[in-house]
Order: sequence, then structure tokens, then C-alpha cells
Amino acid sequence: MIVQLRICVPAELSAAVVDQCMAHAGSAEISIDRGSSVVPAGDVITVQLAREAVEGLMEELHGLRVPELGSISASTPELVLSKRADKAAAAVPGEGSDAIIWDEVSRQTGEDSRLTWSYLAFLVIATQLAGIGIVTDSTIAIVGAMVVGPEFGPLAALAFGLVERKWTMVRAAAAALAVGFPVAMMVTAAAAWSSLPLGLFADDALDKGSAVEFIYHPGPYSLIVAALAGAAGMLSMISRRSSALIGVFISVTTVPAAGYVAVALVMGETGKAAGSAMQLLLNLAGIVLAAAAVLLFFKFTQRRTESRRIDARRAADRRKPGAPRPERR
Repeated sequence: MIVQLRICVPAELSAAVVDQCMAHAGSAEISIDRGSSVVPAGDVITVQLAREAVEGLMEELHGLRVPELGSISASTPELVLSKRADKAAAAVPGEGSDAIIWDEVSRQTGEDSRLTWSYLAFLVIATQLAGIGIVTDSTIAIVGAMVVGPEFGPLAALAFGLVERKWTMVRAAAAALAVGFPVAMMVTAAAAWSSLPLGLFADDALDKGSAVEFIYHPGPYSLIVAALAGAAGMLSMISRRSSALIGVFISVTTVPAAGYVAVALVMGETGKAAGSAMQLLLNLAGIVLAAAAVLLFFKFTQRRTESRRIDARRAADRRKPGAPRPERR
């Protein structure tokens, strides 16, 4: 997998950036357009390199203060036909699908963690659909709520912020969850309360809901499902795989529980509401902990891969003609 970096830097920094790019075995192509950047004034360097090598190069570019003095943008070409690119990918240890670009994950999770009107709207709609599915014992409505639910964004941001110690992101994600779920549950409770006098559902609707019994019975499998959901969601995010079905999997454990709390409180089923609330809290915690564990695992493996790459580069430098040989004792 090839990633293309567009690096805009002042002219006096171009040589150092090009040297760093050329030092990476994963670099396939490097080009420079001198003086092509107007704001900021400088050069534009384009690099195509194996995805496995991107994180190492990003760290070195941060060391050169490129993001402060210029900019870095990354994109993934749909198709690259190049033997040089194939050789570059083969020269770097690891697999492209397992490589994480931490700046990319940070930006994505940071954007998804904000408390916005669209996030609130999606969560309210999802919880309303879950409430309708609960009182009508409709699996289809509950699945619809799972599809609409947007809550994995803040949960992923919370896990990433804890692992990377980005406390601003942690606070933003916690605020999105702490505000979003209560608002969604209050709206759903109000809708259920106003629907009772209209006879839209029976007073004993919760006693007939065989399809939703799993929601208010917290147990070992609740935490297991939440952990699996958190791990699958984070893997989907960092590997850039399709997240449509992953979103459904995540919402299995959160949005229906929130909807059940709202409906059960309106109908006076405090025991079931308490069980569902406990389910929701366990699920949220399990998702965050599992997602953080996935990030820690990949961080550890990526550091080992980068260490092997550095050792291989040093060994290659020692084998170059004219390189000083170790003295014999």
C-alpha cells in the first residue's frame, strides 16, 4: 500500500526534508517543485512511500518542525503501477494494512469527538428508533437505531486520548458522551410519555418484548460483546476498512440500552431501567477499554517494527564502501 505525502516547507528546509525522505527504504519516488509554494513561501516536496514507512518519516518531519513551518498532507492513490513502489514496500518490515499513521488517527478521532448539532441529532434519532423498537418488539427498528447511532466517534476519541495522553481530546469526547446520551434519553422519554395517552403502545409493552430482553439483563456476555465491539471498531478505524457494519456492531450494546432506560422510566419499570442503565455503563466502559488495548498493542508492535527498520538501515550503512569497520581486538 502506497501513501503520497505532499510536504510544503521553506526553501532552507527542503534539503533536510529530502535527505530524510531518501534515507527511508520505503520511499519509492521523491520530487521537488522549487518555489512553487506561495503561502508559505517555499518548495513543495512530493513523496510516495510504503504505508509501513509513513509513521517513521512523520516523526522525523515533526522533529524538523515541518507542521509548524509548513504543512504535510497525506493521501492514498487508488492505483500505483511501479516496480520501484513494489520494491519499496518489500524493503520495509511489516504489512501496510497493519501500519498506523498516528497523526491520521488523531485527526479522525478528534473530528468525531466533538459535540455538534449533527451528532446530537443522530443520537436522538437513533435512541428514538430504539425506543420504538422496544415498545413494539420490533427487531427491524432496533437495527435501524444501530445503523444511525454515531456514538463510536467519541468512544474512539476517548480511547485514543487516554493512550496518547491528549487530555483535551479526552475532555471533548467525555463531554459529547455525557451530554449526548442524557439529551437523547430525555427526548425519548418525553416522546414515550406523550405517546401513552394516545394509546400508541400498551401499558404492558415491556412485558412482551422477548426480542429485547438482552438489553436490561447485564451479565458476563454484556462485557464480552462490548469488548469485541470496541476492538472491532478500533481495528476498522486504524486499518481504514469499511465502518458501516462496524457501526451496527457498536450500537448493539449502547443505543438500545439508552432507549430502554428512557422507556422503562416512563412506564415505571425502575428495575428494568436500572438494569439497562448498568448495561449501558458496562458497555461504554468495555468499548473504551478494548479500543485502548488495541491501540496499545499496535503501538508496541509498530515500535518494534521501527526498531528493526533502524537496525537494518544502520547495518546497511556499515556495509557501504568506505564505511569505518570495527577494530579487531
